[in-house]
This record gives sequence, structure tokens and C-alpha cells, in this order.
Amino acid sequence: MKQESGDLDTLVRKRIRGLRVAMGLSLDDLAVRCFLSPSTLSRIETGHRRIGLDQLTAIARALDTTLDQLVESADDSDVVIRPRHDAARGITRWTLKHDPAVTVAQIRLTRPAPTGTDRLKVHPGQDWFTVLSGTVELVLGDRRIMVEAGQAAEFSTMIPHAFGAHGGPAEILAILDHEGGRTHLRLPD
Repeated sequence: MKQESGDLDTLVRKRIRGLRVAMGLSLDDLAVRCFLSPSTLSRIETGHRRIGLDQLTAIARALDTTLDQLVESADDSDVVIRPRHDAARGITRWTLKHDPAVTVAQIRLTRPAPTGTDRLKVHPGQDWFTVLSGTVELVLGDRRIMVEAGQAAEFSTMIPHAFGAHGGPAEILAILDHEGGRTHLRLPD
């Protein structure tokens, strides 16, 4: 008899099967990797058996994924990206991906880079951005570097730095580590 399962349960089962097939693994192959029998895996995938947390953990590890990725919900909040506008700082951002290690964000800059060195930030790590439109003024210590549309910049964030629009609004696609995301986007801990 098939177990009654909710939408998330069904999604988890589809993810397990989908990852297994995408990796080219048979039920026997996956069974060896996660120390379960092929029949148990088959019943898990088809909904004829409940999934225990210990089984789910072993399956996630065997599929080279995390438990979080297997059980994350599939609502529209991870598909539709809505802008967040900070008028005081002249920044509109669309956070394209956020995880504990890195943030990918599209940022619209409307204010110029600061003129005084007292407003430059320092934090551990590296920042990288590419200019989608306009020109960005990158301040690195005493240097002021113009980065135009189609160009990219990468720099150590241990150098006092800031960036802003030059000659009108600019848009960038930035990859920021955790500290960079907190510093430049003011993300909560």
C-alpha cells in the first residue's frame, strides 16, 4: 500500500530519483553507496515506504548533495527575485543566489563613490563584479579606477575600498563572500 504523502514528501522522492538517474546510478549502485537495499530505495522513491531521517541523510550523502537541498521547499520565493531598494545608499539589489559562502547580486548604483577615505570599508576576502551598464568608480585605497560596461574587477577586500556610479546610474553583477555581502549589501547575520 502506498504511503499518503504531502507535497514536500513527494518532491523529496522525485529529487532522489532524479538525482540518481542524472548521476547514471541504478538502484543497486545507489544502494551500495548509502548502505540500503535496492528494494528499500525503490519503495522510498515510489512512496511505498516512509523515509527515516537516517536514511535520508545517507541518501543525500550518496547523491553528493545536502539534506537541506533535498528537503528545501519548491515555492516561488526561490524563483522570482524581487528588488530591494535602499534610497539612502543609492542601491537597488536583486540577490540572485545567497548561501553561507557566497552571494551573487545584481546591484543598481545611483550614488557616486565616496570621496573621503574614512568611508572606505575593509573586510576579509575577495570581491568580484562585472559592469552590466554605465561606469563604476572603484576606490582602492588612494587609487580611483573606472570600470566600464563589459569590464570586470576583482580585488582583495583587505584593501580599503568602495564603489559607486560614475556619470549616471550603473548596474553590476557582483559575487561577494559572506563578509562582502554583509558590508556592501548590509545583509543580516
